[in-house]
Amino acid sequence: MADAARSASAGGRRPRWHPAVPPVALLAAGVAGAAYLWGTDPHEPGHVLPQCPFRAVTGLLCPACGGTRMAYDLMHGHFAAAWLDNRALLLAAPFVLVLWGRWTIEGLRGRFWAPRLAPRVQVLILLTAVAWTVARNIVR
Repeated sequence: MADAARSASAGGRRPRWHPAVPPVALLAAGVAGAAYLWGTDPHEPGHVLPQCPFRAVTGLLCPACGGTRMAYDLMHGHFAAAWLDNRALLLAAPFVLVLWGRWTIEGLRGRFWAPRLAPRVQVLILLTAVAWTVARNIVR
């Protein structure tokens, strides 16, 4: 409740939306993207899918490269292929889903919520992403 009061009093104005709107909007966008991706095989060229800006500029794989192929493979039950597309992202997905779930539940209860990560955890996540980027570009 204190978070809602703090958010409402920030700048002396009330929030525009109910706290559940952002996580539900994210879900709707994800469902729309998944519906398009279902019939679009990203393993084959010629589809309208977003390209990685990091890879376009550097030619290297970023920590999330392969995420679209991984999502496609997961939706079609190809778990081994999803693992090969992006291991780190596949391992991180359950944690992201838990955070999104908490955000949604708190929003539906009328409360604003944001995860609070200690600085050490933030550094650990950043170092893991950098190590994964280096490792996957050296091995390929």
